[in-house]
Amino acid sequence: MPLGRWKSADHPSIDDVSIDDVLHALADPTRRRIVRMLIEEGDRPCGTFGLGVAPSTLSHHFKALRNAGLIRQFDSGRQRMNTLRVAELETRFPGLVDSILTVAEPEQPRH
Repeated sequence: MPLGRWKSADHPSIDDVSIDDVLHALADPTRRRIVRMLIEEGDRPCGTFGLGVAPSTLSHHFKALRNAGLIRQFDSGRQRMNTLRVAELETRFPGLVDSILTVAEPEQPRH
């Protein structure tokens, strides 16, 4: 049944999430930035990420993250919200997401 303006998005069960899909999704730097923003700032509407890419490209990245099992999308009023499946991912693949984000873009040393 449709929710709001959009049809309900399909989300894989955490048991169906594969490590290959997670790794593939997080291989893209834009998707890693989205995940990092969700970790740091919590749930966010689709249009508020300010990544400098076209809305259709951003939509593609959200779909890739959703299909890989990294995020859930839900409607809140007129906005499509995104939330990271932190607890589920940590249970399924302990430390994986944090490790990928740390290795992919380690913190810069402070001078």
